[in-house]
Amino acid sequence: QVQLVESGGGLVQAGGSLRLSCAASGSIFSINSMGWYRQAPGKQRELVARIIKGAITTYADSVKGRFTISKDNAKNTVVYLQMNSLKPEDTAVYYCNCNTAPRFTNYWGQGTQVTVSS
Repeated sequence: QVQLVESGGGLVQAGGSLRLSCAASGSIFSINSMGWYRQAPGKQRELVARIIKGAITTYADSVKGRFTISKDNAKNTVVYLQMNSLKPEDTAVYYCNCNTAPRFTNYWGQGTQVTVSS
């Protein structure tokens, strides 16, 4: 089993910044990817950003140029999401995701609320 602990959500005004953190622990053989998804009320969960094999980053079009995903250089099991120029439409519950080898198993954090006021 893998446990994911998230932190860093909160309330911020439009144009502001927040930084989310996610730490994975437990029985981790190998990580295929770690990343962040979000789910707004009444909407489906969507990919925000992820790091594949610790090196390749992908972003949703809606956050490109504003959000940056990175990993801790000392700990491959910790990822961050720096969110700048936040907009009210970024308001959602943000979930950390970890996909592990060998069976491409998905693990999810408990979610952290991000609220952007206009």
